[in-house]
Amino acid sequence: MTAFLTIIIVLFIAIAIWQMVKIFDLSQVGVSNDQIANDKDNKINAYLMLAFLVFIYGITIVSLVFWGDLPLMSNAASEHGADVDNLMTISMIVLFTVQIITQFLLHYFAYIYRGEKGKKALYYADNNTLEAIWTIIPVIVLSGLIIYGLFTWTTIMNVSEDDDPLIVELYAQQFNWKVRYAGNDNTLGKANVRLINYDNANILGVDEADPNSQDDKITTELHLPVGKPVLIKMRSQDVLHSAYMPHFRAQMNCVPGMITQFGFTPTVTTADMRLTPEMIDKVANINNIREEKSIELAAKGEAVLDPYEFDYLVLCNKICGTSHYNMQMKIVVETQEEYDAWLAEQKEFKDSLIK
Repeated sequence: MTAFLTIIIVLFIAIAIWQMVKIFDLSQVGVSNDQIANDKDNKINAYLMLAFLVFIYGITIVSLVFWGDLPLMSNAASEHGADVDNLMTISMIVLFTVQIITQFLLHYFAYIYRGEKGKKALYYADNNTLEAIWTIIPVIVLSGLIIYGLFTWTTIMNVSEDDDPLIVELYAQQFNWKVRYAGNDNTLGKANVRLINYDNANILGVDEADPNSQDDKITTELHLPVGKPVLIKMRSQDVLHSAYMPHFRAQMNCVPGMITQFGFTPTVTTADMRLTPEMIDKVANINNIREEKSIELAAKGEAVLDPYEFDYLVLCNKICGTSHYNMQMKIVVETQEEYDAWLAEQKEFKDSLIK
């Protein structure tokens, strides 16, 4: 498939260059040329427009069938995920409907009104009714989508500390993530990048003098209890990052010098998500590819690939440097009991410092 797409792209580039050369020749003032389209040329181009219309629809259908993992097959794992998927689905339906209609009209008109000798084009110098129609309809449709999106966004972001969520800090730096959990008081201690001290392992710049920071816990994995609202506070040490958690339909920029936040409630544990039919098929497909690649690597005497196992991830969705592609961290959603047991094993901030 990759080779086929490469050939198609090269072919399109060649055609584009050929057309550009023709345009250049036609644009030469004072140069005689006989490249004047006749009825036969117009007819061929008209049929080519219809053929290209069929190609557009065909490649769209093929793409949807083989690669169209749309929100209609939702794998959202947060309470607000269904709302985001629904908004995306409605937007895609509107866009595809408009695209299908406008592309058909564009290519059909190019065919039916192709140039013919002795045929004069009919045109409207001005038509207020048509202009009102193609202005008012998009305004109404887009306004509806925007208003719906704003209400959805407001609902998602309307999480405050008054709702007693789990408070967690997500700390971004080139090119990894760190997590800081509040202690029993569910209050994070103060922190600032100016307080970073590598000599005593204060890698996040936590204020050592703040009483609230003493029982904070710093980890390299994000563990969350299922069904518990979580409010994630985000900081960046160096450049602009973006915390993207696709299965939770959550994303927020991590901005140097300020704290941003995003709240959600996870609804599906990691173990349960691994057992869904869609995820089982995905993991099996990935492992089949890895197995084939491992055979090639083994033949060369190189290390084989480990089997893939699904995990929720937090990814960086901003191009933040050379290792941006690998800036990711595992998220584990588990039961409250499992979460409590895991958190109890983590060191408190005061005990993690080098004395």
